Amino acid sequence: MAESSSSLLMLHLGLGSFHRAHQAVYLQALHQLGDRRWALAGGNLRPDMADTLEALRAQQGAYTLETVSPQGERRYERITSLQTVLPFEPGLPALIRLGSEARTRIISFTVTEAGYYLDAANRLDTAQPDVAADLQAAAEGRAGSTIYGALCAILRERRRQEAGPVTLLNCDNLRHNGERSRSGLLQFIARLGDTGLLAWVEQNTRSPNAMVDRITPRPTPAVRERVLAATGVDDPAALMGESFIQWVIEDDFIAGRPDWERVGVEMVTSVQAHEEAKIRLLNATHSCIAWAGTLLGLSYIHEGTAHPAIRRMAHDYVSDDVIPVLDRPGHPCPIDLPRYRDVVLERFGNPAIADTNQRVAMDGFSKIPGFIAPTVRERLAAGAGIASVALLPALFLAYLQRWHRGQIPYTYQDQAMDPAQAHAICEAADPVAAFAADPVLWDELAGDPRLLAALRLAGERVAAFVREAGVTA
Repeated sequence: MAESSSSLLMLHLGLGSFHRAHQAVYLQALHQLGDRRWALAGGNLRPDMADTLEALRAQQGAYTLETVSPQGERRYERITSLQTVLPFEPGLPALIRLGSEARTRIISFTVTEAGYYLDAANRLDTAQPDVAADLQAAAEGRAGSTIYGALCAILRERRRQEAGPVTLLNCDNLRHNGERSRSGLLQFIARLGDTGLLAWVEQNTRSPNAMVDRITPRPTPAVRERVLAATGVDDPAALMGESFIQWVIEDDFIAGRPDWERVGVEMVTSVQAHEEAKIRLLNATHSCIAWAGTLLGLSYIHEGTAHPAIRRMAHDYVSDDVIPVLDRPGHPCPIDLPRYRDVVLERFGNPAIADTNQRVAMDGFSKIPGFIAPTVRERLAAGAGIASVALLPALFLAYLQRWHRGQIPYTYQDQAMDPAQAHAICEAADPVAAFAADPVLWDELAGDPRLLAALRLAGERVAAFVREAGVTA
């Protein structure tokens, strides 16, 4: 079923599992309340997930979502809010067409943390091959494959057609995600020298920050089998996620929005406290467990969470170093951080989710600067120790050294990593010093003797942890 031509439209770029288990679910809830003023359409920027997109198109955008509670209770829901699924085509003509229609009032996107090509100072890395290729394409009037190349093409056409203002809604786990993706887009357009488009975008778009949360593993054949057994529907686009769901958005929309607050979305003035808690307590801890679990030969997040030594690392990281910088005298945190920490670990320990270390361990070269370095920086600025937080990058270095030797039992994906530089770190006479001096990972902290000393001690603890587990690789 195509979306009604009278509906206001939310166009989503990146139809991965997370969007379909999160943003689409909230719009589904509004539809169930009888509010169908907004329709959802979506497509991908790259030729991936072809089988899933074809299945969604065959099912007119409908799919089954399985959710699982920490107690193992499974529920099944047919999601029909995704009413238009666009096929991938080079040049993104369908996305540009829909994105430039006047009824499209929100363009949202999920492209993963590494898909923004921004350093810690918010500078767009135009030397990245994908960004450089998109700049060339945009200069020639073509759409590219990065979020910037796609948005530039859509907004150019929207301006040409005088289609009016639009909100650009980032739904990725990126600190200050609206501000940062907007900065990257404006830098991209400025690099093109298109001053007219730059002025139009600045005046006719908004980019609210948002915090999103729901663990959504990559779908497996077992999900499809369970959905068939429970519902009688053989759904090749079925997916699963945990029962927990959260979305917090700054209420800064230039052309209207759905009444999301009716279905549990928290519309706020500032999302900062929520996003800091999410990124540092959940995202960084998730990576900690994935890297540590892989070092011990474990496959799943719940296995690592149940391992006493790994759970202690995660617990101590939050308790010793994160909570003190997020909840300090004179700057109290509005969130109960110890309770949030415990809820996060309970969620990670859910065996029914079967979330893989492979999925969570990816993109370390963007997660170190995005999720972990801020706590290191703030602890050092306060003259405090960093023993517990230093364990996380030390785990990643040990993981990276395994990758370098070809001993990771799965394919490691990292959009922000320069493979040659990563191998050089591992081949250095002093890998810890090379790792601590890498500006991609540490920005202005690179080479700080306090960081280096803490990483050396943490590395010794990681080596002892692996030895005690009886792992020799």
